[in-house]
Amino acid sequence: MEITQVRNATLIVDYNNTRFLIDPWLGPKDYMPGFETAIHSEIRQPRVDLPFDIEKIVNVHAVIVTHVHPDHWDEFAEKALNKDIKLFVQSENDQQFFIAKGFNNTEILTENGTEYNNISLFKTATQHGKREVVKPLCEKIGMPYDAMGVVFQAKNEKTLYIVGDTIWCKEVSEAIKRFTPDVIVVNACAATVLNGERLIMNIEDVKDVLKAVPSGTVIASHMDTVSHLAVTRTDLKEFIRLNHIDNLLVPDDGETLYFPQKNG
Repeated sequence: MEITQVRNATLIVDYNNTRFLIDPWLGPKDYMPGFETAIHSEIRQPRVDLPFDIEKIVNVHAVIVTHVHPDHWDEFAEKALNKDIKLFVQSENDQQFFIAKGFNNTEILTENGTEYNNISLFKTATQHGKREVVKPLCEKIGMPYDAMGVVFQAKNEKTLYIVGDTIWCKEVSEAIKRFTPDVIVVNACAATVLNGERLIMNIEDVKDVLKAVPSGTVIASHMDTVSHLAVTRTDLKEFIRLNHIDNLLVPDDGETLYFPQKNG
């Protein structure tokens, strides 16, 4: 297994001889304004450029979009991807969103598992911010609340859990107990809306993940890119240094992490 941190939540995952593109946000630096309902709305985003050419990023077998917020999918991804590519989504609503854009090979992931190229893909539940607080805010501005995580399993590969846009919550805890993942990717920049609620994990949440998987490897993604971040890579690296943690990785954009097979 290889995991390449592209930018923000955009990843390339090479798993069991299949290359997946996760949450492609491919626009150039500063092309869109900050979110008006979040902190630092005056800062344009993405804050940084892509580390690779778009053509290299979209050279994959399949795409997984955890949700259709504008920092996880954009018109640049829509234009760059072949409309026949396999595209996995979380719900019928998201499927119809992509069908309307001309994608004709979409499939909805399920909690019971979906088979693809000898890989089992499982949809996992999230809380994209505290449900009772953030969901009404999303509905008020016409933005969907739900996001998903995804678990990858294959005979010879370690189990990978991409947690998705979520805070630490019972849904994440239950997924860890169910799948006992070897590698976990968490979105950890603590993106924050104006009322102070976080939409994704902060350092305290990362601590909870580390406690839940003491023998696993945790990877911090969704860093240093959106306007409304509240935790940086520098913050996480300082946390690692001060607490002598050896199973939390904070890859730079463009960096690839390698994980041997189960018996490798």
